[in-house]
Amino acid sequence: MSDLSELQTAILADIASASDEAALEAVRVATLGKKGSVSALLSGLGKMTPDERKTEGAAINALKDSVNAALVARRAILKEAALEARLKTETVDVTLPVRARGLAQGRIHPVTQVTDELAAIFADMGFSIAEGPDIESDDYNFTKLNFPPDHPARDMHDTFFLNPGADGERKVLRTHTSPVQVRTMLSQKPPIRVICPGRTYRCDSDQTHTPMFHQVEGLVIDRSANLGHLKWILEEFLKAFFEVADVKIRFRPSYFPFTEPSVEVDVQCSRKDGEMRFGEGEDWLEIGGCGMVHPNVLKNCGLDPDVYQGFAWGVGIDRLAMLKYGMSDLRPFFEADVRWLKHYGFRPLDLPNLVGGLSA
Repeated sequence: MSDLSELQTAILADIASASDEAALEAVRVATLGKKGSVSALLSGLGKMTPDERKTEGAAINALKDSVNAALVARRAILKEAALEARLKTETVDVTLPVRARGLAQGRIHPVTQVTDELAAIFADMGFSIAEGPDIESDDYNFTKLNFPPDHPARDMHDTFFLNPGADGERKVLRTHTSPVQVRTMLSQKPPIRVICPGRTYRCDSDQTHTPMFHQVEGLVIDRSANLGHLKWILEEFLKAFFEVADVKIRFRPSYFPFTEPSVEVDVQCSRKDGEMRFGEGEDWLEIGGCGMVHPNVLKNCGLDPDVYQGFAWGVGIDRLAMLKYGMSDLRPFFEADVRWLKHYGFRPLDLPNLVGGLSA
């Protein structure tokens, strides 16, 4: 019994001196583990006589219970001490402002916002969205769109050409989203009503031009589509986009290889006090280009120009964002400056719609 008393005293001393939970666990394993000192005593009971087992067994089990109780009590003390230490190092200053969560800090880029606004407006008019690859063949980007072989757009100073492939063909980074119109006409039968938003690429860079920019084009193909329909669509689009009651637009003769007749579109505006306002004033601002789809383009896409006709238009998405939200320089759009995005960006859940307001 004296040996058990000495062992108990030693074990309880080790438990009391354990400085943390890891050290306490080491004491537990050394005493109550498979090869622990108390476990060894319990395993030796089988070799004793019944009388010895009755006496020694009760003493060893009492020792085990005493050790377990000491372990539980010490563990509670160590946990409380660890929590106290942690609270001292992780104190929260309740006078500081609450840290904003991800949804409050995140911002939607103006280009994404304007693209969503365009989709909402044209979806309300019955248009669907068509998309295509950024890397296009010369045939889709130029030839099928009635560009002559010597057109300046086919030159290196205007267009990004890729190295020739195994077949000798040079693909291009599309200079407009018009190849999506071609793909749509080749894959769908009229009537067709689509808009084609996406990235486009040209060799140009200054305050209002970047080598990569965003464009949206629209296409309508039907048996009776005409410029009157086109004018109405553009007016309704501009009224909805700039959120004004009325706008006036004018057509000026122009030239595009893929439309005939071709026109530039100007919208009435006011530049009073350096602020751009639409639907009022006596100034005009060019907003995009449009026209009736050239018969050659219809033929190239497998449509009979004696049966079908259509119109198309194109507008720069980045330019629309600049006009609507008061940005004077296009280059910060692509500089990934968080400060700029925080100022001009939109909250993630403020989805544009025609009922609640596009930019509400």
